Amino acid sequence: MALSLRQKIMIASLVPYWIVLFIFAHRPIPEWMYKAEVSDKWLHFLAYLILVFLLWFSISPERKVNWRRAIVWWVVLGLALYGGVDEVVQDYVGRTCDIMDFLANLAGIFAGLVIFSFVTFWPALLVVTAVTVFGLTNLAKANIAELLPVTDAVFHFVAYVCLTLLWIRFMKLYLMLKAGKIGWLMVALGMPLGFLFMVKLSSVILGRYSQPRDILIAASAILVVAGTAQAAAIFRRKGRQV
Repeated sequence: MALSLRQKIMIASLVPYWIVLFIFAHRPIPEWMYKAEVSDKWLHFLAYLILVFLLWFSISPERKVNWRRAIVWWVVLGLALYGGVDEVVQDYVGRTCDIMDFLANLAGIFAGLVIFSFVTFWPALLVVTAVTVFGLTNLAKANIAELLPVTDAVFHFVAYVCLTLLWIRFMKLYLMLKAGKIGWLMVALGMPLGFLFMVKLSSVILGRYSQPRDILIAASAILVVAGTAQAAAIFRRKGRQV
């Protein structure tokens, strides 16, 4: 059976992601993570949420999760076994085998599959991206902008570019909204900006650092993407009218 284009893209993303995940799981924890007081449980959850997303849509690119299908439980079993073996092996590479890390892995696996029970590929990608952005933003107790200023700035720009692009895709596929009108622009800006406000408010509530610079960078990314899409739609419309 020939693979669809989506499956090929998912597999091409899954293989390097899994390799990188394996490498990072078997290297000493970087010093900056200790300084930043990063929650490794959140990291495990997010890592396996992304992993199960890539694996599931490599196997079943068009279908929601149906818990009555055997393939779902094979995915759970396979990733659970991998996560368990991964934790055991860490004892031999200078890391610590931690049952809580394993449970965080399982939580990421099941959270992903539950999400995929309700939504198909594009909404699932949007949700996983939003959860990942939220999680990474609130991962550390220390001020990441001071420890890794360039990385922090790049993360906020790229994260909100991706989130806005996915939201625009969602609007086109599921809300049937086409760019070129003021109403479309307001909707295109509303969700990402609202999400940014929610993430930064959560940072304050959780006692995390929230830099005005990060908010400015993220908001700029949202405005650039939505504004570019709106301008491109207007130019296309004018071109058809000439």
